[in-house]
Amino acid sequence: MRRTLLALPVVIFTLAGICFANSAAAQESKKARGTVTAMNATMVTVKVAGADMNFAVDDKTKVEAPGAGTATRRAAAAGKAGVKLGDVVKTGDAVEVSYHDVGGKMQASLIRKVSSPGSGPADDKTSDGKVTAVSGNSLTISGSSGGGATFTQTFLLIASGDTVHVSFRDMNGTLHAKNVRVMAKAGK
Repeated sequence: MRRTLLALPVVIFTLAGICFANSAAAQESKKARGTVTAMNATMVTVKVAGADMNFAVDDKTKVEAPGAGTATRRAAAAGKAGVKLGDVVKTGDAVEVSYHDVGGKMQASLIRKVSSPGSGPADDKTSDGKVTAVSGNSLTISGSSGGGATFTQTFLLIASGDTVHVSFRDMNGTLHAKNVRVMAKAGK
């Protein structure tokens, strides 16, 4: 009897953990980048890699756009609720949408105005490692994952004609790139 009573809380906590893990996996944030083609009070449609994606928006959806902070402060100073999505993002604007799948619909959590619609979904991955080789158009790194696995990866770099955004530091007259982001690949 005593073992049964002790085992029961263990089973309950295990089941709760499994349910929480499934809920967290369902809430994984995804990103899409494209051009706004339509919008209303509850929905934004973005053309991503030639296909329309419809995102639900609500009062919890955050918006990052030039002038949005100033407009929000002005509205608050005037005693108004704040700016609406349509006040800072317009049809034709390039945006990146962070969203979650909620009950089969894509719920936008953040809509960020960007300079370029990009070429498709923003499904970037990252790797950390030590550089083992650099050539004219590639970079090779080696590293290890948290589980103990090791890897070697080679990445193609930028090419002549690509449009890039570079953040850098000026170190005694020498410019050191901190981050290089390809905004558009050169046409072939």
